[in-house]
This record gives sequence, structure tokens and C-alpha cells, in this order.
Amino acid sequence: MKNSENIFPPDRELKRQLKSILGLSPSNINLYKQALKHSTVADDLKHNGHKNSNERLEFLGDAILNSVVAEMVFLKYPYRYEGFLTQMRSKIVSRESLNKLARKIGLDQLVMLEKRNFSGGVHGIETAYGNAMEAIIGAVYLDKGFKKTQKFIIQYLIKNHMDIDNLEQTENNYKSKLLEWAQRTNKEVKFEEGPVVKNGNHKLRHAFVWVDGVQMGEGKDHVKKKAEQVAAQMAWEALGMK
Repeated sequence: MKNSENIFPPDRELKRQLKSILGLSPSNINLYKQALKHSTVADDLKHNGHKNSNERLEFLGDAILNSVVAEMVFLKYPYRYEGFLTQMRSKIVSRESLNKLARKIGLDQLVMLEKRNFSGGVHGIETAYGNAMEAIIGAVYLDKGFKKTQKFIIQYLIKNHMDIDNLEQTENNYKSKLLEWAQRTNKEVKFEEGPVVKNGNHKLRHAFVWVDGVQMGEGKDHVKKKAEQVAAQMAWEALGMK
């Protein structure tokens, strides 16, 4: 049931709903309430001006998710190069993937969010659902520990609700994204080719990307275009975008 009144149901009912959505039974229900509370409905904390929202848990969940997925792709693709592993991790934990995942498992039905006071539009609301997904991961980690959180991410979320093979074939053109962003924000983006290094029977190409004169990314691959994509992705993430 959609949480339209921004009031949580009784703890017993909320636990039942979360177990249905997440496949696990919460022990500390307050952690999950915190994870579901967007800043538009959060109370102001005393003295420091911060809101009692899910942003701290989102920060924690993001770090845990990246760590778990990094190990997963490292083990899944033992013979693939660093640039490929970076791109696969990014595809799995991207904002778009998390937004879709939150809706797919029904987490959006429980998020407390005041749309009337929300300035982000439809896209911003979708992002809020993805952020809540990260916050839930943070809550699971604090509630259940790392091993159970790792199993929750890999076995329940990824294997049940993501098509990794399809994601592998999906091309994320970070160079285009970066150039479009630069045009919108009047920034200067330059790509530069670095030295070519012999790597066995192949040549390893380097690419660098500069944003307003500051080096923001470096990529390495046997193909120049792929090296540029890795560099652009590094810059994209360094700029705080997903």
C-alpha cells in the first residue's frame, strides 16, 4: 500500500511488509524507518540544523554496495581488464539501475516522501527511491552485519532482479554524457591521449580527461575509444554524478 500520508504503519505490519519486499525480517525496525524517510518529511535535529533523514544511511549503503559489487565482478570475470570491471560495477550500481530496482521490488511503496515540497520533479522523485535503496542496504548492514548484507545484495537483489548478461551488453557512453554536461554548464572538457605502452602482444593505450584545466580521469585499454570511456567515467563519478 502506498505511503501517501507519510505515516508508518505499526511496527509489526511494517516488518511484515519489509520482509515481503526485502526477503528478510528486520530486527531493529527503527533503522529501516530511518532508511525510508526522505529529507522532505524528516524532522530537524536539535542544535545542528541537520535533518533526521535517510542521507547518512544512504552514504553507508552506497559504500557497502560498491564494495560488494566490486568483489562480485572481480570474481565473476577473472580474465577481464580493469576498465571492463569498472564499467560493470558502475552499470550495476548506477542511479538508473537503483531507481529501477527500488520500483521493481516495491520499495517505492514505503518511502516517506512529500511530493508537494519536492523540487526535483519526476526524475528527482525516482532518484529519491534509488537513494532509499542505498539507505536500506545501510540499514541491513547495521542490523544484520556484512555477511548477511553481502548475501542480500548478491543473492536477493542482483540475481533475482537484475539481468547481468544484458547489462554487460549495454553501452554507457560516458564521454557523450560528459560532453553534454559540459555544454549545458559551460565547462571546458578536453580528452588527451597518453603514452602507448607495450602489453604482451598488444598495445595499451592511455587516455586522460581534463575539466576546466583539472585532470579528472584516466583510462587504460587496448582500444583508444574504450580508454576514453574509462577516463570519462572516472571524471563523471569524480564530479559526483552517477
